[in-house]
Amino acid sequence: MQFGIFTVGDVTTDPTTGQTPTEGERIKAILTIAKHAEDVGLDVFATGEHHNPPFVPSSPTTMLGYLAAQTSKIILSTSTTLITTNDPVKIAEDFAMLQHVSDGRADLMLGRGNTGPVYPWFGKDIRQAIPLTVENYQLLRQLWDEEVVDWEGRFRTPLQGFTSTPRPLDGVAPFVWHGSIRSPQVAELAAFYGDGFFANNIFWPKEHFKQLIGLYRQRFEHYGHGSADQAIVGLGGQVFMRKNSQDAVREFRPYFDNAPVYGGGPSLEEFTDATPLTVGSPQEVIDKTLEFRESFGDYQRQLFLMDHAGLPLKTVLEQLDLLGGEVVPALRAEFAKNRPAHVPDGPTHAALVAARGAEVDLTDVTQGEVVKDTVTGRTAS
Repeated sequence: MQFGIFTVGDVTTDPTTGQTPTEGERIKAILTIAKHAEDVGLDVFATGEHHNPPFVPSSPTTMLGYLAAQTSKIILSTSTTLITTNDPVKIAEDFAMLQHVSDGRADLMLGRGNTGPVYPWFGKDIRQAIPLTVENYQLLRQLWDEEVVDWEGRFRTPLQGFTSTPRPLDGVAPFVWHGSIRSPQVAELAAFYGDGFFANNIFWPKEHFKQLIGLYRQRFEHYGHGSADQAIVGLGGQVFMRKNSQDAVREFRPYFDNAPVYGGGPSLEEFTDATPLTVGSPQEVIDKTLEFRESFGDYQRQLFLMDHAGLPLKTVLEQLDLLGGEVVPALRAEFAKNRPAHVPDGPTHAALVAARGAEVDLTDVTQGEVVKDTVTGRTAS
């Protein structure tokens, strides 16, 4: 089980002081937060990708490459890389490079994002979002898996005899998570390729995400990658902690009310009731996070959003101290209890290298039938 944090990189005015950080100050704060995440014993730091104010992480691999040189243990990831508007060739090259400079401490989460105007900014049509996702990912996989690529599709110029450089570290591509909050097609895509599925369940009730994760697990088994409970699942969450629950609620309320991601909607109490947001003591965070397994089964990665809504850097670092010092050790111990031995751990480069060359035989699952995926059109027999 891997525990970590993710950032959306918003530049938001602190509602309690009226101070707004500059873009440079916010970027430096994110770097400090990422390094502190390693210091307190977390496993993963992930950054989003945004190309519009008030967000600053427009170049995730630049940030993660810098952090690779500043850290030694933590996995460096994204908490969305836009598969629709980034060219697959550039994704293939950037993340293979990140693998090398981080000694394998790199993976990525692919998604479509939730900012509609980004599509025309990069010359894409939002009405083609799902076909773009499927085609771009097919090409990305081919670029990593094959030394020389000949390829032709709908949305970019053909490739003839092309080799993406550098090649993936140790001949093993970075682990891919597919992130979605609403699209069954993305869950299907993740299942078809045997990749991870990340449900960033920070906005909607758990019943919605139970359906998405249930679909992913069912289709993961259908395509012969293992049993449904062996599917690789990640979850998001939001927390704000103080030793005393009342202090946490009182301190966080103005930030919640003004947050760009959920301010102006339901009250703090309504939101914490309906979603994974936990505002309270470390024990309350532990108790609510442990409930995720009851809803979604054993899973591999839990990421928390902690640095948004204008929270000052000092406060975020205090939150990380509580997370790494009290919450995560308890969660590790509790999640390990009664975890079936056949359920895989969180993905690492070392584990992928060890498993290299193990091909999945779909014959037993399909009983000799040819399976054609309705999303990708890819066949397996």
